[in-house]
Amino acid sequence: MTLLPLQRRRPLTRADVTEAEWFDWRWQLRHRLETVSDLAAFVTLSEEERRGMQAASKLFRVGTTPYYAALMDPENRHCPIRMQVIPLAQEASVSRGEYVDPLGEDGLSPAPSIVHRYPDRVLLLALDRCAVYCRHCNRRRMVGQDDGVISRIDLEAALDYIRRTPQIRDVLISGGDPLTLLTEKLEWIISSVRAIAHVDFIRIGTRVPVCLPMRIDAELCAMLRKYHPLYINTHFNHPKEVTVEARAACEQLADAGIPLGNQTVLLRGVNSQARTIETLNRALLRMRVRPYYLFQGDPVTGTDHLRTPVGAGIEIMNQLRGRVTGMAIPHLVIDAPGGGGKIPIGPNYVLQSGNGEWLLRNYENKMVRYVEPEERDCSCPYDEVYFN
Repeated sequence: MTLLPLQRRRPLTRADVTEAEWFDWRWQLRHRLETVSDLAAFVTLSEEERRGMQAASKLFRVGTTPYYAALMDPENRHCPIRMQVIPLAQEASVSRGEYVDPLGEDGLSPAPSIVHRYPDRVLLLALDRCAVYCRHCNRRRMVGQDDGVISRIDLEAALDYIRRTPQIRDVLISGGDPLTLLTEKLEWIISSVRAIAHVDFIRIGTRVPVCLPMRIDAELCAMLRKYHPLYINTHFNHPKEVTVEARAACEQLADAGIPLGNQTVLLRGVNSQARTIETLNRALLRMRVRPYYLFQGDPVTGTDHLRTPVGAGIEIMNQLRGRVTGMAIPHLVIDAPGGGGKIPIGPNYVLQSGNGEWLLRNYENKMVRYVEPEERDCSCPYDEVYFN
């Protein structure tokens, strides 16, 4: 097959390139779709989407891998893949209760590339680049702004902060997306963290299995398995994202001994119904990914039209309970604006308590009475030996 020079053929659909190119993660990143003309090769853009692209150019980065774009419905603007990456004009509006930095991360940064919100864990921002730039991203003020990596000097300063802060037991490596780094660079970061004696385990936050699954290869998995205990949380939002390629990526990671969790963000019109979350979570469990969090959307500037009412998430959780295994039921949380941390919310199953009894309701709305045991000492005597 004869191909024209790449600069004359951007963007390239799968039909335009060889299989080797399409399944090369570096090729996918080099050919991210970022403009109206790029996206128009994959979908018929609505006028609202075209206006959104124009508005977004002044606000935040737009970009998606050709692989993820190929999952889009080319004619239906309500496609859940399109709705996650193609902005609308409303994103230029600021609504009540929205923030540029909704989680107050900038004020929780005692060192470069560090966010220290909870006493025993820190967030290490390894880079400011992603494979796909999500419209609902709470870091869109910074991620992808110059598409560069964070300097080694800043990363060294972040690692030094972790070394001299012994209460840190858990390091979450995020960004940007750490798995878009070259394996050698990622290993330097992970091995540097693993060498810190007081760090118990490492977590990685990534959307690569969703939007760039070809990045998960034997070389990467062989490197990661050297640094256990290591956990990965990914970010599937809709069953349409669970492809053959995504499943293969997750199974390779699981085969490398890495426990996988998923963090879904509730998005209006994308996954704001119980049947969508149920179908997604069943599919996740089939590929050995445990549903972990269901997030109420963070109030980042320009996302009011994407976020769901809190009651919608609570009702989804209410409908899941009893219909699916407990392993398919995530924690519904609000990440408190201003840096207050994750607050669990959900249906109320306690109807009344007092006089040594609890009145509860089950998933069928049947009332159950639970009688408390006689009041006794709940201390654990052996702990005095074990912990001393």
